[in-house]
Amino acid sequence: MIFFQSVLAFFVSLSILVNIHELGHYLVARWCGVKVRRYSFGWGKVIYSRKFGKDQMEWAISNLPLGGYVSWFDSSDPDTTEFTQEDVAREFRNQSVWKRAAIVLAGPMANFLLAIALFAGLFMHGIQEPVAKLRLTSSSSLAYQAGLRQGDLVLEINDKKIQTWTELKWHLMKAGLSHADPHIEVQRDNPDRPGSKIRLSVELPMKQLSAKELEGDFAGLLGLGLAVNPEVIFDEVMPDSPASKAGLLAGDQIIAVGQKPLLDVIDFIAVVNANPGKSLSLLVKRKQDRFEVGVTPVAQQVNGKTVGQLKVKLRAVNPEIVTVQSSFFEAISKGAERVWDTSSLSLKMIGKMFTGEVSLRNISGPITIADYAGQTSRIGAISYINFIAFVSISLGVMNLLPIPFLDGGHLLYYSLEVLTGKPLPERSIRMAQYAGGTLLLAMMGIAFFNDFARLMSYLPRLMP
Repeated sequence: MIFFQSVLAFFVSLSILVNIHELGHYLVARWCGVKVRRYSFGWGKVIYSRKFGKDQMEWAISNLPLGGYVSWFDSSDPDTTEFTQEDVAREFRNQSVWKRAAIVLAGPMANFLLAIALFAGLFMHGIQEPVAKLRLTSSSSLAYQAGLRQGDLVLEINDKKIQTWTELKWHLMKAGLSHADPHIEVQRDNPDRPGSKIRLSVELPMKQLSAKELEGDFAGLLGLGLAVNPEVIFDEVMPDSPASKAGLLAGDQIIAVGQKPLLDVIDFIAVVNANPGKSLSLLVKRKQDRFEVGVTPVAQQVNGKTVGQLKVKLRAVNPEIVTVQSSFFEAISKGAERVWDTSSLSLKMIGKMFTGEVSLRNISGPITIADYAGQTSRIGAISYINFIAFVSISLGVMNLLPIPFLDGGHLLYYSLEVLTGKPLPERSIRMAQYAGGTLLLAMMGIAFFNDFARLMSYLPRLMP
């Protein structure tokens, strides 16, 4: 069931994005006076079509639901038997270089506009996300040494207002790829005046992270995490468990392990897991009483590792949530900014792949994209729409790369035509097409290899 949902979500998103791309080409082509022969929803054999308008343009539905395509009128096509001189003048290849460039550029621009519209819609609807409150586990981490502390609420990064954990990580990654140390404004409890807050400025040393380190959990490398519920409370104690034998009850709150106060539930789980078969001294709060209890976590095999467990259920580790909602014009502005930032970041990552600073493992193919499509569709409509917006940006960026066969390759031809005053020779275009095709096949090969490598890495987790 999950497999079919992933496939369906993938095909729906692909069909939407490719048709929006082709619709961009079509609308600008008609605006420029180009004669269009057919617009097809899907590829392959036409299963239904109707002709409309003065040009008797064919609107068609084809049997393979993989996007769609626009077919220009071509007087040199053997199937084209009747046409006028006006039709020839309206051929795509007979248009000025500026019109051809506008038509080609319209496809990627349509993907960017779709992403702006989707993001704006999400911002107007309201998105629930974790607040940008920090969790720091080590006094030796870069974040701690820079001056950040447990429970700090991030307000701004480089004068950009921050509301959510997603925005925090996004702006930190941008700073890291730009080899800059971001300036962070945080709010924390005032130790001298309980109940009041203070505001502090911190400069985080992001320059110390390489581009390859930014590919993974760079926040973890900095010593940053998302703050969760600080109270460690047992919701349920299993019968005959180590916790039950030690006399612990549901509702007990664990304050410390030994002499070490606990940061939160995650900290408690890590301590227990790291001490299988070893006695731990827990400082327990039960109603108004506090007392110490000795307990020994039982050793269990989890994913091939021996970890300690107390056999209890803990209260949820939910982070603090905020609803981010914007007015119409603010949402449009934020949507455009998100698209610009994502496009810029994508281009930087592609550039660093060519220089070797970033691994080629970041190139994803259809299997990974389908997996993400399925995951986001199962989470909910907001996550799925967010996924479509990001893939739409990726499609726009990829198509603008100066690679023959792609829109960017055609724009490169037209740029040279503007500079030289004449079209490129057919022989040069053919050679460029061969080179571009080879490059695209190589990229597809890498993408499929990465997909299967990720798939194989999942298999051990699925084995009993």
